[in-house]
Amino acid sequence: MTRALSNRQIARAALVVVLGFLASGVLGLIRTAVISATFGASDALDAFYAAQRIPETIFVLVAGGALGSSFIPVFSRFLAANNHESAWRLASATMTLVGLVAAGLALLVGLLASYLVPALLVPGDPPRVQALTVALTQIMLVTTVVFSISGLLMGILNAHQLFLLPALAPSMYNIGLIIGALLFARLLPGRQPNIYGLAWGAILGAGLHLAVQLPGLRRVGRPRFLPNWRVPGVQEVVTLMIPRVLGLAVVQINFTVNANFSSSMVAGSYTALTHAWILLFFALGVIGQSIGAAVFPSLSALAAEGHMDEFKDRLSAAMRGVLFLSFPATVGLIVLGRPLISLLFERGAWTPESTAGTAWALSFFAVGIAGHSLLEVLSRAFYALSNTRTPVIVGIFAMLSNIALSLVFIRLIGDPNSLSRGAFAGLALANSVTTIGEALVLWVLLRRRIGGVNDGRVLDAVWRAVAASLGMGVVLLLGLNSFESAGALWIAIIGSIVGGAVFLGLSLLLGVDEARTVPRLLLQRVKR
Repeated sequence: MTRALSNRQIARAALVVVLGFLASGVLGLIRTAVISATFGASDALDAFYAAQRIPETIFVLVAGGALGSSFIPVFSRFLAANNHESAWRLASATMTLVGLVAAGLALLVGLLASYLVPALLVPGDPPRVQALTVALTQIMLVTTVVFSISGLLMGILNAHQLFLLPALAPSMYNIGLIIGALLFARLLPGRQPNIYGLAWGAILGAGLHLAVQLPGLRRVGRPRFLPNWRVPGVQEVVTLMIPRVLGLAVVQINFTVNANFSSSMVAGSYTALTHAWILLFFALGVIGQSIGAAVFPSLSALAAEGHMDEFKDRLSAAMRGVLFLSFPATVGLIVLGRPLISLLFERGAWTPESTAGTAWALSFFAVGIAGHSLLEVLSRAFYALSNTRTPVIVGIFAMLSNIALSLVFIRLIGDPNSLSRGAFAGLALANSVTTIGEALVLWVLLRRRIGGVNDGRVLDAVWRAVAASLGMGVVLLLGLNSFESAGALWIAIIGSIVGGAVFLGLSLLLGVDEARTVPRLLLQRVKR
């Protein structure tokens, strides 16, 4: 009997993950609003966001998406063969080695931070900001060890088709940062809130991220300390992981390039760019990551069992789902971005100019939502097939294209001395263009690998969703002229309700299947 879920079961699992992401996303928006009101678009907050880059890079490369995408297929294969003892030896050895490697890298980077951080992240900032970024980086390196263990727990629970606790874990990290901004930053010495409190809040959040998953782990098994890389399956995980590490390194290089390029722009540029990315990531969490996380264990199980027709069916449904949601999200963020940002962040030290700059960047980031969401599904399809090389090779070319386009676009778009219309929007546009191209290339290569993914149905859903989204955009633009003086709150509320209703109605008229199935599943979940 297959361990894979049906399309309906995957949709239900995705809905659980969506609800988790919504909880995390709402807390993330609250976190961002609290941080914005406390510190504003300042060089101190620029330093904090830049300081997150290296610890986050270590986590992502050691135990984030890299390990999850290589560990879950191997772990699933052991479970499918009912070899539970070997599966848990693999989990124990992998978790032990990951923790040791993360700790070693954190210690090494901490010792070299005073040389690495100014050169890589903030070369254009004054010395005091560079020194602050170094100190914040050294504090937050602690999170890499905790996240490395917690990240592997997410993979173990997902492989057992348990999605709720892993989906809630990011919410715990957001709670830690909120406590850091509201409490720690005010308890530490200084006339103004101390940015170091935010770094200590990050450490608290990492601990909560791990703690919330422990009850789920007790339901499925108990890993132990096992520093043995010769355990069956470990070397296969590492072999699969190496290309994926390179691929994620490419993504982190893009983030580092953004920090580097924006360091020579007006103060607050990187903060505006980061806040725009946070809002985009909220949409991606609900759309792409939730569906990708829900379908990945089933794709891995079907690939291990050789059921390729079912593999294509699950993949096609996932692609249609993410594209159905991506296009209205793109239009909505472009049209309603500014009132939404004003409503969420414009208080305390956050100014209307900061709002304008963030909305400016968000409009260019939003162009790439469909590409980002497709990548979440297509890359996981390759990983389920134990092919981690192809996404990496494509990603390397995308990274080089992103850097080249960034150099071009920051000279063509905006003003580096302006925050409201800054040149940092060129970095957002470069990211969107290269992501769309990367997703399309992966789609073509996957078609060749497995003989198509029911492309006709996917493309049919695409044009219908695009048409419904454009109709929604026209209605929203006309409506904004009528409600221009209503204030950000009412514009955001009315615009979201009207936009969603118009898109759903047009989708039903155009015969989009997802316009019926998604609301039906949501209503069933609410009734339960």
